[in-house]
Amino acid sequence: MATLDVVLAALFGLCLGSFLNVVITRLPVMLMRGWRAEARAALELPGEPSPRFTLLAPRSMCPLCHTPIRWHDNIPLLGWLKRRGRCAACRVRISVQYPLVELAGGVLAATAVALFDITIEAGFVLAACLTLLAMAVIDLRTQLLPDCLTLPLLWAGLLYQLVCQPAMLPAAVIGAMAGYLALWSVYWLFKLVTGKEGMGYGDFKLLAALGAWLGWSFLPLIVMLAAGFGAVVGLALQASAGRRDVPMPFGPFLAAAGWAGLLAGDALMATYLTVITSTTSA
Repeated sequence: MATLDVVLAALFGLCLGSFLNVVITRLPVMLMRGWRAEARAALELPGEPSPRFTLLAPRSMCPLCHTPIRWHDNIPLLGWLKRRGRCAACRVRISVQYPLVELAGGVLAATAVALFDITIEAGFVLAACLTLLAMAVIDLRTQLLPDCLTLPLLWAGLLYQLVCQPAMLPAAVIGAMAGYLALWSVYWLFKLVTGKEGMGYGDFKLLAALGAWLGWSFLPLIVMLAAGFGAVVGLALQASAGRRDVPMPFGPFLAAAGWAGLLAGDALMATYLTVITSTTSA
């Protein structure tokens, strides 16, 4: 693998990360507006006039003073660093989410190309990783996992198996079904025992999508990794906040486990099987 290819992939990933920031910030607002419009229509209430709001319009602007962001301030990473994380007009702080997502996009793109070369498989894996990144941050911000991201991710996983690994397609179909049913069962068991909802339906769909991408045999490992990541972060949050009722979505931890499976699946599975074998034989 040529170093130049990896560097170009990283630069391309930075640009994709910049677009992901638009998706992360605007998609939940677009969904909320759509749900509100549907609710008003169902109640036979008059529609509410609102300016056009899509992924492309209006132009990116400061959320406080509404000054449009100039093109050179939109350059991934460099724009944020140049302004030291502040709006050029009103000097309000700009969230560190923006450079972090851009950086993550660059790292994921470089890793995908380094592992899979410039191939259709690398394109599939990168698209999945970037979608997981968008969903993880949206879930952290809003505790939503939109169907318009989880369901295409599931179908793309099945298409990936069909195109790149046809022999894995039956395992992927079973993985999608088993992934959904696994968390659905946990959800209802928890609700019956406690009377509370421990997770949302988006988590079921996300694990189903990961089952489609990785196959049913990866599901126990994915759940273990996600639970482990969640436990570590949850304990850290509880320690820092000094309270136990800190809300914490599960989607970002499933996404992190998904990245691990997509980018280091064989090594992870080999380690997992070695641990399981040594434990059962001990």
